[in-house]
Amino acid sequence: MAPVDQKSVVPPPVTGDRPLKRVVSMTGAYGLRNFTVKDIRDLKGVRQLVETLPFLPEEAAAAEAGGIDTMKVRFDPKAPRPTHELRQAAPHTFMNYAMSLTAYASETEALRAAFDAMEGGADSIMCQWSPHFIEAVASAGVPIQGHVGLVPRKSTWTGGLRAVGKTVDEALQIHQDMKDHENAGAWGVECEVISAPIMRELSKRTTLVTSSIGSGSGGDIQFLFAQDLLGDGKPPFPRHGKQYCDLYAMRQKMQETRIAAFKEFVADVQSGAFPGPEHTVDVGQDVVDGFLEALEG
Repeated sequence: MAPVDQKSVVPPPVTGDRPLKRVVSMTGAYGLRNFTVKDIRDLKGVRQLVETLPFLPEEAAAAEAGGIDTMKVRFDPKAPRPTHELRQAAPHTFMNYAMSLTAYASETEALRAAFDAMEGGADSIMCQWSPHFIEAVASAGVPIQGHVGLVPRKSTWTGGLRAVGKTVDEALQIHQDMKDHENAGAWGVECEVISAPIMRELSKRTTLVTSSIGSGSGGDIQFLFAQDLLGDGKPPFPRHGKQYCDLYAMRQKMQETRIAAFKEFVADVQSGAFPGPEHTVDVGQDVVDGFLEALEG
C-alpha cells in the first residue's frame, strides 16, 4: 500500500465510547484499530477485556459489532484466505493470529511464519512454541503471545485434557512457564483450564497480559471460542463454556426444513403439480402452429 499523508487522514471514528486508533502494519499499510498492544498492556489490572475466536467471517463481523475487544483467529500461511476473510470482516478489532505448533522446525521458520502473519493483517501472533522460538520472533519486533496451563496439543505432559494448577508443584511450574515467556519477550499469554484461585495469583505476579480460558475471572482477558458461546456444535461443550444461544439446534431445524422442502419438490414434480402455469411463459397456439409449419416446410 502506498504511503498516506498523515495530514490527509480524517479523524478516526468512535465505536461505543472508544475512538479507533490509527495504526501502521509492518508492511506499511494504514488501518484503524480499537486497541494496540500498548493499550492492552496499560489496562492490565484496570479493566478486563473480552476475547473470542471466530471461525467464520459472519462470526467475526458479529463479534466486532457486538463489542468484543480482541480476537484470535487461526492462521496457515499455506492457505491464508480464510484468515484474510476474517480480518476483512472485523477490520477494526485487535486480532491475534494463532500459529501452528508443528509446522515450523526452527527459529528461522517461526520468524518467517510470524512475518507472514503480520503481512496478512495480524496485530500480534499467538503460539504454543518453545521460549526459543518466542525469543527469536520477539527480538524481531513482532508482538507475540504464548500459551501455558493446559496446552491441548501438549496434553500428554499433563496426563490428558484436564485442569492443571491443582497442586503446588503444578502451580509452581505454570509460574515458571510464565517467567520463561516473560524472559523470552512475550507480551501476553493464554492461560487454559488453570484452577481459578491459582490463576488469580499468577496474573498478579506476571507482567504478561493473561487471557483466561476456563481459568476463572482472574485473568486480564476473558476468552471463549465463538462455537462454545454460540452453541454452534454438537454437545457436549467444554465445562468452562457458556452457551448464549443454540445455533446447533437452529442449524438442525434448518436442515430438517431443507429436507422437507426437497421432498415436497420431488413430490410436486412427480405428480405434475410443478411447474404450474404461474411458473411458465405461455404463447398463443398460433405461434406454436406457425413454428411447426415452419419446421415441416
